[in-house]
Amino acid sequence: MNDNPRALQAALAACPLVAILRGIRPEEVLPVADALIASGLRLIEVPLNSPDPWDSIARLKAHCPADILIGAGTVLSVQDVARLASLEASLLVTPNTDVEVILAGRDAGLAPLVGCMTPTEALAAARAGASALKLFPAGSLGIGYYRDLRAVLPADLPVLAVGGIGVDELAGWQAAGIAGFGLGGSLYAPGRSSDEVGRRGAALVAEWHRVRATPGMAT
Repeated sequence: MNDNPRALQAALAACPLVAILRGIRPEEVLPVADALIASGLRLIEVPLNSPDPWDSIARLKAHCPADILIGAGTVLSVQDVARLASLEASLLVTPNTDVEVILAGRDAGLAPLVGCMTPTEALAAARAGASALKLFPAGSLGIGYYRDLRAVLPADLPVLAVGGIGVDELAGWQAAGIAGFGLGGSLYAPGRSSDEVGRRGAALVAEWHRVRATPGMAT
């Protein structure tokens, strides 16, 4: 069995930006994925409330290089976990903290990236074995909220900001010590061309490298 939790940590260290392809159709997923990979992204999520998401995930798994981690978002049930594992995917991304789903994902060898908002949810996810946390909706909660939450979490547990994050928000969150970002509408939206997605991806990756290298930005 692949060590997907370890692979997630490696991918986050290389480029901690998760592409959230909500609404993508199977017939467009491969050109979009190629554009994302060319821009430097290594983590791709297809939310399960997209059209034919399992088909898109299967196509991505068959097409993408082994170091590109593919997974599902909006995973809400143990049944979804089992289906995701059957496709040999890597990432299990949830919008909420469901201990049964987290445990099933870990048992299946997936890397759970678990949605949380409150300290209770975040600590429950950590105890259940989340590989990383997804602070959602980060844009509404704000950086000050994240700083307060971070103080009570395990120091080695990555937290990603998801929801309302675009290129202009990366610097502030990076300075606050966030481990990474989930990028939805700022990167992909239904009907957006793969060329446009690639341009947006390249701009986001370039900005992340810039703020990471700027003295006083990274913590």
